This record gives sequence, C-alpha cells and structure tokens, in this order.
Amino acid sequence: MTKDLEVTERGSFSGKDYHDPPPAPLIDAEELTKWSFYRALIAEFIATLLFLYITVLTVIGYKSQSDPKAGGDMCGGVGILGIAWAFGGMIFILVYCTAGISGGHINPAVTFGLFLARKVSLIRAILYMVAQCLGAICGVGLVKAFQTSLYVRYGGGANSLADGYSKGTGLGAEIIGTFVLVYTVFSATDPKRNARDSHVPVLAPLPIGFAVFMVHLATIPVTGTGINPARSLGAAVIYNKSQPWDDHWIFWVGPFIGAAIAAFYHQFILRAGAAKALGSFRSNPNV
Repeated sequence: MTKDLEVTERGSFSGKDYHDPPPAPLIDAEELTKWSFYRALIAEFIATLLFLYITVLTVIGYKSQSDPKAGGDMCGGVGILGIAWAFGGMIFILVYCTAGISGGHINPAVTFGLFLARKVSLIRAILYMVAQCLGAICGVGLVKAFQTSLYVRYGGGANSLADGYSKGTGLGAEIIGTFVLVYTVFSATDPKRNARDSHVPVLAPLPIGFAVFMVHLATIPVTGTGINPARSLGAAVIYNKSQPWDDHWIFWVGPFIGAAIAAFYHQFILRAGAAKALGSFRSNPNV
C-alpha cells in the first residue's frame, strides 16, 4: 500500500494511508429524498444568480463610463483588468461560500467535468446545470430591471465572437480557457492532496478564482470570455438579440469539450486512473 508523507504541526513526518473515494453512482435516485440535495440546488441557483448580477453589472458599468458619446472617458472605468477581477473575485467568493454545501460548481462545464470523473451522479449533474442556468437568467434579469436603458445600449453583457476572429478561433479560445479552469478545479480539490496538506481545502477557491481571472484577461478580446455556459445563456436569454444567439453554440460546445479534456487529463494521465484500473483488473483472479 502506498504511503503519503504528512507533515505534522511539529514538523515531523508520519505515514498516512490514502484511499481514493469511491466513484459516484451513475444514477442515484436516493439523492432525491434528501434535503441536503435540494439545499445544494438552491445554493447553486443563488450563487450563479449573484455571479451574473455582479459581473454583468460590472461590464455594463465599464462600457457606460468609457463611452465618449455618453460623456464618459475612454480611459475611464475599471477596464478589462477590472472586469477580469470581477469575474475571478466573484468565483473566489462564491466557491468559498458554497463549497461545503454544493461543491461550489457555479458552472455547467465544471459540473460536466466532475460528472465525467465520476465525482457526481447524473441526476445531480443535470439538476445542477438546470439550477445554474435558471440562476444565471434571473441574475441578468435583475441587472436589466435595475439598469434597463444602459443594459440595452451596451449589449447586456452577452457573449459574442468579436469582429476579426473566426468561429474556429472563438471555439478554440473557449476550449482552452475552460480546460484551464476545470484543470485547476481538479487540482485544487484533489482528495489526495487534501489528505496530505490540510490547508489546501481552505485555499482551494483562490486558485480557481485566479484561473477565471487569467482566462478572462486572455479571451475577453476574442469572445468576451464564456467558459461558463450558464453565464452565456443567461445573458443571451435576457438580451435576446441575434448576434449572441448566432455564436451561442460556441459557448456550450467549447466549454464542454474543454471540461472533458481536463477531466481526462487529470484523472487518466496525472492520476493514472487508466493504469490503476488496468492493474486492478489484472490482479483480480475472479475477473
């Protein structure tokens, strides 16, 4: 049996047995009978609502403050850096607040990646995605209710492919950006690392938030940065203009492909899941 070395508070080292948690069942109907499951759905709904409310309001505020036609300063507002901080900072806050209740997904792509890695059941994954999308729609709806004229004038915070970029470029940006995010989620929440380093669960929201921040810096000029299908859907539904819908498929296909690649890379290459499964198969004489 493999041993992980654990550093104790006194600085000495002790051996600690580690076992991977069992995979989540594909379909777990028993979840539907537990209040904790519905509490998690509510947490995902509220977290995604707050995420879209703050971030879309930041985007619209920046555009209004930097619009010379509205008396703004082209160099005014928070800028792309501030927008990236708004997205990354909100993810840090909301993951920290909801991780102990729902896992703090706040993103269908993250949920999809964790489902592929057998971290959540199919029922939980589907209902999480529904809660996230409904929360996103409600969050953007609040923005429009509070800032109706600015919302319509400045594009509603909707994702669309920027001029000068092909759909293939936009799709690639979403795939790579989501890979960075979901790979960070897997690494920050790795139970093996948590068993070894007790401080990691407390710090997990920080690298996840920073991943969102960095990806936004890189891809805002290309797609406005989706990497979260619920975020793109919520803005597209409330804004409801042709351009966001024309490119909308990019913000589902790209994040789901990126999440799938990240799940495969972490589980079967870094964690050698395929080799472990093959070794278990060979060592079992009853198979």
